[in-house]
Amino acid sequence: MYMLGNPKMGSASSFSKFCLTLLLLVDVLGSTNAQLSTNFYSKSCPNLLSTVKSTVTSAINKEARMGASLLRLFFHDCFVNGCDGSVLLDDTSSFTGEKNAIPNRNSARGFDVVDNIKSAVENVCPGVVSCADILAIAARDSVEILGGPKWAVKVGRRDARSASQSAANNGIPPPTSNLNRLTSRFNALGLSTRDLVALSASSVNCAGAHTIGQARCTSFRARIYNESNIDASFAQTRQRNCPRTTGSGDNNLAPLDIQTPTSFDNNYFKNLISQRGLLHSDQQLFNGGSTDSIVRGYGNSPSSFNSDFVSAMIKMGDISPLTGSRGEIRKNCRRVN
Repeated sequence: MYMLGNPKMGSASSFSKFCLTLLLLVDVLGSTNAQLSTNFYSKSCPNLLSTVKSTVTSAINKEARMGASLLRLFFHDCFVNGCDGSVLLDDTSSFTGEKNAIPNRNSARGFDVVDNIKSAVENVCPGVVSCADILAIAARDSVEILGGPKWAVKVGRRDARSASQSAANNGIPPPTSNLNRLTSRFNALGLSTRDLVALSASSVNCAGAHTIGQARCTSFRARIYNESNIDASFAQTRQRNCPRTTGSGDNNLAPLDIQTPTSFDNNYFKNLISQRGLLHSDQQLFNGGSTDSIVRGYGNSPSSFNSDFVSAMIKMGDISPLTGSRGEIRKNCRRVN
């Protein structure tokens, strides 16, 4: 028996092929599993954060509710196939997007502000920053501007090339959700029960954030007329601007936090303890269940709430981002390139 060729050459050739395969594998993994970081744009767009904050500040100065709307957009983006900017896409001939999904129809807003931010960012560093990252930064800035905590936002996301109305309908918990449904949905996304309570003070399923912002009559009509775990005077106050009859006053708004509707604070939890949660899903967090103690803790300690909120926001921002070579950097947040 004999071997064709030089065995050393064969060994060297095999080793070279192994090294090449390994390098290709590392390259592929790097392009698909790149990590988000707080300094992703430090060299490619050093003025990004100041540019975004300036535009967000201007928008909130014009309308305080806009901060809640931008925060809500980020939630609704992340809860549907990850934080990929898909919520910003208009419908096309090839897909029906998320803007007219049930949780967003006639309530999702702030798209024009995102457009303004994108334009400002494109002026300082064209083709570099994704719409998904712009939304994440704008959400953080909104919280800070309205009196909430500040944190370093992880960036490096890329934008989705498609969107799904059905995914939005199925992925975002409605305001009628009970505690089990809320917990199940959050857990499916890698978020804990504590994350659920902290983030519910901000927004998952209403017209704005729950410690800031407002909700439409259609979202809370059943609660203020039919439920018993509600403060009677609070229900009567809300009934004045939300008639019992469906179709009458459906779009009338009410503040989710009756005490400080344009400030980010812990009064939302104090309201729940007093049975003044506006939405059914809000009051579910304090209704004799497993989350009562968390609500009491946040009601007593603003610092505890702020700390857990920041942690939960960072975790939510990590939900299934497109990184590396996946997705794209949109030139216009409303449509794919």
